Amino acid sequence: MGVLAIVLERLNIVSAFRELGGSRQRVDTLLALAASQLLVQLTFLPVTLTIPTVSDYFGVDVDDGSWTVIIRLLVLGSTVFLTARLGEKFGHVRIFFIGICVLTASSLLAATAQSLYQLIFWCGLGGFGGALVISNSNAIIALVFRPAERGRAFAVPVTASRFGTLLGLALFGLFLEFISWRLVYVSAMLVGLAAIWFAYPALKYQRFQWGQSGEERGKVRIDYLAAAVLVAVLGTFILSGSHLHDGAESFTTPDALSYHLPMHLLSLTLAGLFVVLQLRSVEPFLDFRYFKRKYFSMALFSNTTCHLSMLTIFTLVPIVVEDGLGYSPLVVTLVLLPHQSFGLWLPALAGYVYDRYNPRWMGPMSLFLIASGVGLLGLFAAQVPIWGIPLLLLPASVGTALFISPYNAVVMNTLPENRGFASGMLETTRQMGHTVGSTIGATILGLSLPVTIEFMTADEARSYYQQGFQIASLAVVWIIVSGGIVAIFQKVPALMRQPDPPELSPQPGADD
Repeated sequence: MGVLAIVLERLNIVSAFRELGGSRQRVDTLLALAASQLLVQLTFLPVTLTIPTVSDYFGVDVDDGSWTVIIRLLVLGSTVFLTARLGEKFGHVRIFFIGICVLTASSLLAATAQSLYQLIFWCGLGGFGGALVISNSNAIIALVFRPAERGRAFAVPVTASRFGTLLGLALFGLFLEFISWRLVYVSAMLVGLAAIWFAYPALKYQRFQWGQSGEERGKVRIDYLAAAVLVAVLGTFILSGSHLHDGAESFTTPDALSYHLPMHLLSLTLAGLFVVLQLRSVEPFLDFRYFKRKYFSMALFSNTTCHLSMLTIFTLVPIVVEDGLGYSPLVVTLVLLPHQSFGLWLPALAGYVYDRYNPRWMGPMSLFLIASGVGLLGLFAAQVPIWGIPLLLLPASVGTALFISPYNAVVMNTLPENRGFASGMLETTRQMGHTVGSTIGATILGLSLPVTIEFMTADEARSYYQQGFQIASLAVVWIIVSGGIVAIFQKVPALMRQPDPPELSPQPGADD
């Protein structure tokens, strides 16, 4: 501990983070963001543990029970850009705070659900609340913190988010085993009340609340028809990669083809309609001109590949551990816990390095580390003992934790004139990366398996699952590498040349 203290003191990391809390407004902001991100993460990934228990309680198949999770991800992923635009028009902090309230209320209502349909509906409402929160969080950081502070500022909610995942994984299993699935939602509601308590003080900053003058707000126009079409595009795209059809979870069986092909076609058709609407609109809902900002678009692409890798890992590792190696789901959790734990401390270090040194190598190095970890996993997962899989994942664990907080800052810093658009696209590429990652991994693995796999015994099928896992992992590696290559040419904005946000003073009750 003495050596660690000396290192931290020499690097000046502690004092560098202490600077973030230099005013009451900054402290209020960081507390609000940390509490809200913990809440969002607690109510999403760990809630997947409830699916079997909820299915048994309501007497339905697991496929039906899984809609409690699918609907959350579907609503969240399809509405994050819309909710960012709502923040641009009505105030990022106000929409952010409403999102916390919606998510808290939905957790309470889910805990009292008397049927599966009620539970699914309230979970969908929770997905919308989560979208309201996360799509405006990035803009709030851009409102309050200088460009040269945002790496560290983003590390705070990123770390809180990872803590929420680990807390949920640790507690929810106990609740499900010994008490009730309803306690999962009750605990989320209690965390939501705490988040409301921590976020409410932020509302007293009138300028912080709106982020722009009344005259500027009046100029913001939202084409709600185009917004609805975009939500439909993203929603059908997410559903097109989900196995909601009869039969095996495959992309090649007759049942699968009769579902996936029409869904892909519908998604493409709606996307074409949306593009036509935007090109003919005087005030487009999604302004394509911002994508001409080369470094902004490059940062979004690299961000997509990073999050693609994250869901690829969470999709493929359970398959190789359970079907390829014959272990239980509990072992999957133990294998992935070390991977998640790096997010508790490395984002802070990464944010510090980004703010202080503004290095161009951080993005590509992080993505190449992720690619090497996924590649090692694909090549050697079947040859090492089960405890060796976290070691193979180690480069990906480090790379993921190093990437997120600096690149959140990069995206926001490369489009300083429209933080609402930048925040919305940051979260949209994150969610679409998750969808594409899980879809690509499952698709390639499914195509690698023989059609007779369902008729084989578990022992007979293992070698085929191992081979399919290897092919899928190595294919994904090249996508991640492409993101790293793009990141090599990413010009990191000159942080000190960008204007600082004004210091805001509290104005209770002011309405501009």
